[in-house]
Amino acid sequence: MPRDVAQTRLDNALRLFDEFVHATVKHADAATLRGLERRFAERLQIQPSYWSQIKSCSRQIGERLARQFEQLTHKPPGWMDQPHDAAPQAAAAPPDEGRPLPRDDDERFIVGLVLTYYRRHPQRARTRLLDLLGEVLVPAPAPPVPRAAPAPTPEDAHAVWLRSQTGVAPLKRNKR
Repeated sequence: MPRDVAQTRLDNALRLFDEFVHATVKHADAATLRGLERRFAERLQIQPSYWSQIKSCSRQIGERLARQFEQLTHKPPGWMDQPHDAAPQAAAAPPDEGRPLPRDDDERFIVGLVLTYYRRHPQRARTRLLDLLGEVLVPAPAPPVPRAAPAPTPEDAHAVWLRSQTGVAPLKRNKR
């Protein structure tokens, strides 16, 4: 399969996933994000691991699978083989925002770390990463502003010292 068709099919599959996420998730939080990739794979009638291999470019989308994707997502025949303009939500984003590949060495390093973690401990990595994303995507409520206590005056400090001594028995001497 020529590289341009393979890349076009991958781009379109990722676009289908993006459409699925936007149609499924109204408010992104960790609980909602859990299982979306599995549910998307089920919708396409493929194994979640196969979807993961497609996304990581370990597998390409062949002719039969491309037609299956089109049929199950209600796209016209040949849709997967044609490049499409950016999705409306991606059009509002900066140009690099929708790009799936890392832009520089720092991003490649982070992506490599995440992939290594995920490949060694998929369930734990998925849970932890979704929790972290949930924290980022859903802002935490602002903590209440503590009221500052007035600075104690020297008289108050002495009164506190005297009160702390009341009711305290002196230490007994050891008998030798």
